[in-house]
Amino acid sequence: MSDTQKLDFSAVNDPTLASFNQQKNLIKRMLKGNSATCNDCNKPLTLQLPPNTPKAAKSAKAPGIYCAKGCTDIELDMEAVALMK
Repeated sequence: MSDTQKLDFSAVNDPTLASFNQQKNLIKRMLKGNSATCNDCNKPLTLQLPPNTPKAAKSAKAPGIYCAKGCTDIELDMEAVALMK
């Protein structure tokens, strides 16, 4: 690729932005306690939060939003949230 040639990402920018905003809104709704279903299989989504005390049992899954079939798998970076306090 030459220095004068530029890549055109306009075809992927709009779908990527829409997907990002959809996931962001889903995360907000789930963290507020609302229920939601998977877009692919219509199974209920579950919110997995980290343990809130040192003695609490550790979960096999990382904090995130999951579908029972595995269609939806959004892992949340809770350490970044803790640093914001």
